[in-house]
Amino acid sequence: MKQLLLLRHAKSSWDDPDLDDFDRPLAERGVKAARLMGRELAARHWLPDLVLVSAALRTRDTWRLAAAELSTHPRSAFTEALYGASAKDILNQVHQADAPCGSLLVVGHNPGLEDLAKQLAGSGSETKARKRLDEKFPTSALARFVFEGGWPGLSVARLTHCLRPKDLG
Repeated sequence: MKQLLLLRHAKSSWDDPDLDDFDRPLAERGVKAARLMGRELAARHWLPDLVLVSAALRTRDTWRLAAAELSTHPRSAFTEALYGASAKDILNQVHQADAPCGSLLVVGHNPGLEDLAKQLAGSGSETKARKRLDEKFPTSALARFVFEGGWPGLSVARLTHCLRPKDLG
């Protein structure tokens, strides 16, 4: 069984209005939430084999902080293709994952990430997780999917969890 994790970047700072969107850093709240989600990944043993990260500063920082909480060091690929990507574009990136990869984490942006999560959540998805996803997929939210088969054929999966920092403490 394969696992796909979708992590929205942590809360970014708007303190410098002259910064380009791509270069916005994390807010202090975002720093804390990124670490929290990393600890949650570790505690649940949802350790990725490969991580695809948007090249934007806030997504790179989100992953750096979350990864520091893990006991493993998965391969990471930073790509501009995930910055501002649609659900279709993100899924195309997922489809290209290596066959041996059993667990893939994507760190990206809304609306594409949330749209993809809603698109993938098929029958058999956990009711509580689906309800949370339908309510809101805020910064630092994490959706976990499991499915049989290979990455290239992924079109629907079972949503098992939708975690938001506010739900974790």
